[in-house]
Amino acid sequence: MTTANFPLPIPNLDNQVFWDNCREHRLVLRRCNDCQESFHPPKPTCPLCSSENLEWVASEGKGKVYTYTITRQPVNPAFRERLPWGIVDVELTEGVHMISNLVDLDPEQIEIGMDVEVVFERVSEEITLPKFRAV
Repeated sequence: MTTANFPLPIPNLDNQVFWDNCREHRLVLRRCNDCQESFHPPKPTCPLCSSENLEWVASEGKGKVYTYTITRQPVNPAFRERLPWGIVDVELTEGVHMISNLVDLDPEQIEIGMDVEVVFERVSEEITLPKFRAV
């Protein structure tokens, strides 16, 4: 377990199932049973059709880097020791975009279109973060 010295997500009614699954190293997404759209982050209604008829579905956890940025200035003092930090927008095979980080790769080596897969980083007893690595 990594000891987090930076702000962590706060689980709530809308995303508790997501965080519970991450803790078990499973990536899940919300899907609308009316329009079949999958989405992230979790919300109580579909962002496309506003339906409340939602379910949780397993994601393959695979995708491509859609875009990225390299952070060189700390937006919070807690991130200073992690700089430079690559932030990626991953387009999952399900078509959903997820903002995260790439691990085991120098941020200068990130490329748009590179194949990635989800990995999990346990940062506290309650929170395990989904991250990605190049494949």
